[in-house]
Order: sequence, then structure tokens, then C-alpha cells
Amino acid sequence: MFLTPFPTADGFNIGLGVLTDWTRALVGDTLPAVAVLAVCFSALASLYAAFARPSWSSDPRGLGKVFSVSPASALVRAVAAVVACMIHFETGPAWITSAATGGVILNDLMTVIVVVFVFASFILPFLTDFGLMEFIGTLVQRVFRPLFRLPGRAAVDGAASWFGSSIVGLVITTEQYDRGYYTEREALVIALNFSVVSVAFAKVVIDFVGLGEHFLALYAAVLVSGVLAAVIIPRIPPLSRKRDRHAPAGSPPDPAPPDGRGLLARSLELARERAARAPGAAALARHGLRTTSDIWFGLLPLVMVIGTFSLAVATHTPVFDWLSYPLVPFAELLRLPEAAAAAPALLVGFADQFLPVILGQGIESELTRFVIACASVTQLIYMSEVGAYLLKSKLPVTLLELFVIFLLRTLITIPVCALIGHMLF
Repeated sequence: MFLTPFPTADGFNIGLGVLTDWTRALVGDTLPAVAVLAVCFSALASLYAAFARPSWSSDPRGLGKVFSVSPASALVRAVAAVVACMIHFETGPAWITSAATGGVILNDLMTVIVVVFVFASFILPFLTDFGLMEFIGTLVQRVFRPLFRLPGRAAVDGAASWFGSSIVGLVITTEQYDRGYYTEREALVIALNFSVVSVAFAKVVIDFVGLGEHFLALYAAVLVSGVLAAVIIPRIPPLSRKRDRHAPAGSPPDPAPPDGRGLLARSLELARERAARAPGAAALARHGLRTTSDIWFGLLPLVMVIGTFSLAVATHTPVFDWLSYPLVPFAELLRLPEAAAAAPALLVGFADQFLPVILGQGIESELTRFVIACASVTQLIYMSEVGAYLLKSKLPVTLLELFVIFLLRTLITIPVCALIGHMLF
């Protein structure tokens, strides 16, 4: 469901993607209204919990876990509800309600999140709690530890993101951190280097810039540059300064094969031991409901606020044009035609992953459009989804650190993509 790509009428997809596409096609017209209702309910319940303090708000395992937030967070959810209603009913200033800002967040992004996690929340435990991570993790730990400074189980996170979606990989990573399987540094390294957008999105991006015949070249560039960034970025600040401290849930060791035992045999043994402790049907159902509730009522309001205002700044102000001036010499050094037009597109991905190709689709140079398409996939950190989720999580990361890592990924990955582009055009 998460890791196996197979052919469909529209190209390759995964089982979760097929379910998501089928559901969106079935109830697609009502999904924006569902997202608006979820955000509004989150705001009302959070304000009531923050200021009235009912008895249920103190329950850390039930509704209190989702809605018992600080007054400031409750007010943010209230703002999200107002913004969502403005967009849905097309009432208010155009910089909020236009198709290029709030319309993208509500109709394109939030509807996908709403549907994906109806299924993903209940299927995720089969990926994490039944031995697969122990099996794969033990097999590849000798590669992942020296290469990426990560435990082997991180390979499953990376694959789930690579073939599925970045938000799925983020949920897996933060859950594993909360349970004590990753340290703060390891979880952030995984989240900020392996939570790549899906193969399907990469295909959408390359088709959007009119270079669909070069999809394999784009994905090769994404793979090579992404691995290079994952090797370098964990070894330099700010990620290198993060502490190897586990969450309070504990610190399970990264298993190593004992003397006299083969690696495969040890991997199977650990996987079987983990599967024997797997939760039952009732526990799986509760986990799925908690995860879905956290995404619908906790993440969606943040995506609504951060995503809409980030896109508004990107499309209705010259802020990203000003910030991108230092990237013009960088683009010229890479011998990219129309460097002045390419520079803002290389920076605006911090707001949303689709903005670079929107800004770059009018550029005549195929080489420059190819590099911009690569950037929209390899830069990885965008505030409309990844940034919003990480700032909401328990991981110790700030907005400034996210921007610094975004710039580092740009400086590392774009030269590799430009080199491959020069070989093509």
C-alpha cells in the first residue's frame, strides 16, 4: 500500500494513491466543504477548551489531546476557520481568496490531506508495528549509519515518502520519535532529507513545464542530488548541532547481529519478535482515529493559515523577488539562461512546492525549466505542508532553521540538477 509502485491507466501509483484518487473522484466536490467544517469545528472546540476548561479537556488520551491547546493556538485555529470560510464562500480580499493563494490550499492541498489520512492513519501501523522496520532496519544499518548517520529503520521512512507522499513519511518519523526509536537529531535528519514528494507529483511537475519526455532524467537528478544532500546536510549546522536525545518514551537500541548469527537470520528474528507484540484490532482502530483526528483538527488549521499567507506573500508581494537577488549570480554561474527570471522560482518553493513551476512555466529555456522542475521536488521544505507539520510536532526546530536548511538544499541539489540538465539540452 505504501511502498510498491505499480502501473495504472495514468502511470505508476501506489495502493494508497489509488484509494485516494478513487475517493476524490467519488466525493471530490464535497471535500472542500469537509475541510472547512473540520477547521471550523477545531476552532470552536479549541476555544471552548481553552477558555471554558471543561472536564474532558484534561484527558490526555481523548479529546483533550487534540483540542486542549494554549489560548494562542486556539486563536490561530480561529483565524484558520475565518480564512477557510472566506475562501470557500469567495468572500474577502482577493489576496486570500484567489485561486493562486487560498484556492490552492483549500481545493488542492487540504482535500488531499483529508482523504489520504482517512486511509493512511489505519494502514500506517502495519508498516511500523509488525516487524518490517526491524527487518529492513537491521539489514541496511551498516549502510545507513555511516552514510547518513541514521539507524537502518529510517530506510522504511524514506521509501514511504519516496513512493507515497512527504506527509506520510513525516507522520511515520514523528511517531517513531515519540515512541523513542529516533533521537531528536535522527528524526530531523530523516524529516528534512527523506520526506520527498511522491513519484506521482514529480510526474505532474515535469508535465506542467512541458518536458514530460524527460521524466526519467528529472528523477535521476532528484535521486542523485537528494542522496548527496542527505549525506552532507546532517554533517553541517544546524542539523549537526541537534542533540542525540530520545523522547521520554524510551530509547530502543539499533540492533546489531550477534556473533555467529547471519544478518538475515537476525533480521527475521527481530521482525518476528516485533510482530508478536503488535497491537490488536481495537488498538489499531484507536490509533487510526487518534491520528486522523490529530491531522484533521490539528494540522489542517495550521496548513490553512501558514499555507495561505505564505502563498499570498509569494504571489502578491515582491518579497521573494528581493530575497532572490543573491541567487541571480548563482544561476548565472550554473549557466542557466534567463537567470534573473529563474532566481525567484528557485526561492519561492519555501512557500509551496508547486510555486516554482508556476513561476517558471513562462521561461523559454528548456534547460532552465528543467532545473526549476527539479528544484520543486528536491528542495523538500515548503511551509504549506512540511513546514507547518514540523512546527506543530514535538521536534525541536524553528522557522529560521527550516529556511536555512531549505537554502542549503538549494545550494547542494541545484548544481547537480543543472549538470544533468546541461547533458540533456
